[in-house]
Amino acid sequence: MLAGTLVARVIYWAMDRVPWIDERPQAQLVAGTLVMAAIYTVIVWAVSIQVMGAAQGLPRMIDYFVPVLMVSAVMTALNVMAARQPLETHAGAPGSAPARFLERLPPRLRGAALHAVQAEDHYLRLHTDRGSDLILMRLADAVAELEGLEGAQTHRSWWVAKDAVQTARRADGRAILTLKSGVEAPVSRSYVKALKAEGWF
Repeated sequence: MLAGTLVARVIYWAMDRVPWIDERPQAQLVAGTLVMAAIYTVIVWAVSIQVMGAAQGLPRMIDYFVPVLMVSAVMTALNVMAARQPLETHAGAPGSAPARFLERLPPRLRGAALHAVQAEDHYLRLHTDRGSDLILMRLADAVAELEGLEGAQTHRSWWVAKDAVQTARRADGRAILTLKSGVEAPVSRSYVKALKAEGWF
């Protein structure tokens, strides 16, 4: 199970490097499922050779592909259903401690209003009302520390504070949030419906 999850993450990580594929979720799902099925088929075939001997030839590998493809499709569907809900953070109760992440703001940005967090390779660009700066951190870890600020992950590489959004619009079939600082944050198509239900649009 762990190996399967790792393979799936590597595949989708690789596809995330292709700029156009995030805007074609159906193509991403089909391509990911086929690649996953192909990799798992080779693994099953190789294991069968070790267990049952050389009689498991190349034609047998083709026989394995269809059932493996069906399992891969189910796994992909489950992952998609989970991924349609963006990671959200919530405003803290009155008098509660501020979000831990604010302690990571560089000295020149301390006390600034955080508008968004953008992943850039291994770094995060922090967009504030006083400008931006970079810190070394993963976006997933940052979102965990942003609890206490109302916001959501709008894209695989963006978290946005809800009160920092000035306007929301669609351009060339894409949803875009314009922040108070003028920075534009993209919204993945898979997140649009959930964010719209939360009043972002």
